Order: sequence, then C-alpha cells, then structure tokens
Amino acid sequence: MTNSPKTPPNTSRSADRPEGDRIAKLLARAGIASRREIERMIDDRRITLNGKPVETPATFLTNLRGVAVDGKAVGPIEPSQLYAFHKPTGLLTAERDFTGRATIYDALVNALPKGTPRLMPIGRLDLNTEGLLLLTNDGGLKRQMELPASGIPRTYRARAFGDVSQEQLEALAEGIEIDGVRYGSINANKEHGGKGGGRNQWIEMTITEGKNREVRRVLEYLGLEVSRLIRTAYGPFELADLGRGQAVRIRKGDLDRFVSTLKQARKQSKQDNQGQ
Repeated sequence: MTNSPKTPPNTSRSADRPEGDRIAKLLARAGIASRREIERMIDDRRITLNGKPVETPATFLTNLRGVAVDGKAVGPIEPSQLYAFHKPTGLLTAERDFTGRATIYDALVNALPKGTPRLMPIGRLDLNTEGLLLLTNDGGLKRQMELPASGIPRTYRARAFGDVSQEQLEALAEGIEIDGVRYGSINANKEHGGKGGGRNQWIEMTITEGKNREVRRVLEYLGLEVSRLIRTAYGPFELADLGRGQAVRIRKGDLDRFVSTLKQARKQSKQDNQGQ
C-alpha cells in the first residue's frame, strides 16, 4: 500500500496575513504623513474608518475608501511626484515650529504651482544648510530614499576655514569614528587643488548614510570651521542653476528611471543576502 502524497502547506500571502496593506503604509503612500507620524495619529484617534476610530496600525486595507483624517475624507492615491527645492538658509525642514521660526513650507507656498499635492521632505537640511532638498507626495518613496541601506549618494560643497591636507580628506574613504559614532566611507576632495592651506577653501564631499550633521561633524573633527554648506546633489538629481527659494518638478521619465534603479538595487541586495 502506497502512501498518498501529502498536501503541501499553504504558503500564500493570505495564509500569513490579511489581504492588502497596513493602513499606515497606504496613508503614507497617499502623502498624508510618514508612517511613524500616522501611527501617532492613530494613537490620538485622529484617523477613522467608516466613522469609527482606527484602533491599531495593523489594520489591513486594499484601498482608502471610508478612511478619514481629522474628519476629512482621504482622496485617492495620486501618482508619485518628486520636486527639487533650493532651500535657503534660515528655514527649518519642518511643517511647523512652535517658536514661530520660518519653515520650508513658508517658502514653498509661493514656489509651488497651485494644485500641487501635499509634499514631504526627503531627509532634512539643517537650519543653516542650503541647497537641494527633494520633496515627494509618496511616503514609500520618501522612506526608500532616506534609508542608509539604499546607499544613495548626497553631495555637498563646504566652505571651511582651517588647514587640512588632501591626504587627510582621502583617508575618509575608510570611514571614521567620532565620539562613538561610526561614519561610513566619504569621498572628499579640495576644489581646485585646495592649495594655500590655512585660509578659506571649498571642499566637496559625497556621503551615502546621511547621518545627523554628518558633513559638519566630520570637518569640525578635522579642525575646520564650516562657514557655508550647500547640498548640490541627491542621487542623480542636481541643484544645478535652480534659483534660491525656487522649486521645480522632476520629470516623470527621470523619476521612473530612478525608481526602477532603486527596485533593481533592492532586488540585488536581497539576492546577495540570500547567497551568503
């Protein structure tokens, strides 16, 4: 007598969790707020589903019908958009400041065309740092671009006073630890050869982790005093000749190509991890 073959276990997605996505992911994708902010909004009972407060972020939905935030119905998810903004110094990268300081949104009111969806900054620029700040209506894209694991390069130009050699800057390629914080590989070079040390000089630096005040801290550790810091590029997107305080939408084709490279990099990373 032969044994009948065993039925393989159900390993489909529905066996692991309900259909759809977590409500926080959908609302972030719709540009309402970041996932973390949405979780706080759920705790504050500001988000409802069919008139009743959502009790947990682990609420799975296939769409946002019946969902409201602060009593206002959430509209359909719009296509992903990406904008480049030339942030001036003196603006906080925040939606509001309770002490009354100006934020990027005060400038964006006049910089963006009417009908632009709610945008969220990708990463932050310090109050006294200027240059390229990317903004998107897609919470998922924002998260992917901010993750250090994505390895997206950010390039800065720093005007600094002090004496530093090109050899010291090149040593940053090996990474550096400052006050217990480990910073990964940094590509740093003096502009125009940087001769005549001890005076103001421009240094270009490209980082991939984007830790808090990373460029300033590394240069200060090398004994330099940073008087101006400008972000000139984030991934393939460049500040170029975008005027201070101005914003421009990234072309859909350029955004689609970038998103495709992100997906390919994620896929390759998973394959590499599985092969280890």
